[in-house]
Amino acid sequence: MDCGISAIELMGDPAESFAGKPESPVDRYTFFGFMRKSRNGELTAEEEKEFDNLKKEMAAYNSQVAEWRSKVSMDKFEELKKMYNDAGVSIYAFKPSAFGKDNTDDEINYGFKAAKALGASHVTLEHPSDDEHTKKLGEMAAKHGIYVAYHGHTQQTPTFWDTALEQSKYNALNLDLGHFVAAGNEAPLNIIKEKHDHIKSMHVKDRQTPEHGQGNVVWGQGDTPLVDALQMMRDNNYSFPATIELEYDIPEGSDAIAEVKKCLAFAKEALES
Repeated sequence: MDCGISAIELMGDPAESFAGKPESPVDRYTFFGFMRKSRNGELTAEEEKEFDNLKKEMAAYNSQVAEWRSKVSMDKFEELKKMYNDAGVSIYAFKPSAFGKDNTDDEINYGFKAAKALGASHVTLEHPSDDEHTKKLGEMAAKHGIYVAYHGHTQQTPTFWDTALEQSKYNALNLDLGHFVAAGNEAPLNIIKEKHDHIKSMHVKDRQTPEHGQGNVVWGQGDTPLVDALQMMRDNNYSFPATIELEYDIPEGSDAIAEVKKCLAFAKEALES
């Protein structure tokens, strides 16, 4: 509220913690640090052993969370929705870690129910790059009347979502325009124009093209056509929300709230021009 935002995509952890999800015994920073080093082949023998132990702990914890998700009441999610609404903020999307290929059907159903309890029209997740899984999610989404909007990074292309869209009318896009530009796609506004009926929300950031280094920069300093995109949404009455995603380095002396305010002011100026 302090930054002037009145609608959000809510990440899973804050909502689930509020609803009583068991706390993880695994330090996420350490775990994902080891995961990154493992991918790069940089783990020492001692780190490899520690990583193996953390993976066992994480697997046990994930089983505990799956059990919790299969039984938890939606009352706390409805209470959280009311808290946000009373503060003048609506929740249009929910992103828990419940929709992966390793999650149970009970977890997936829980994710849709929680999204509905929060007042969201769709859930978001990283595109799994698995046609069977997007088909399954689309079919399950239809039963709940909640859309599944798939997010992408620099693997996005104009045809990235096509198979999922063909599989179910409840499969959709969580487009990231900045990443789309950083991937080197030409004419980025075309993806909005061509897929607007399937876009449920769009992440907005300013990134550079590959030729300019793919940097994530202060709005207005990169190659992402933010002004044109926002004005296209306005002029064509596109109803999906554009999510401010603050990913550039926060300047010294500033903070996240101040920078989000700057992004919001940028967007308002674009829409008033």
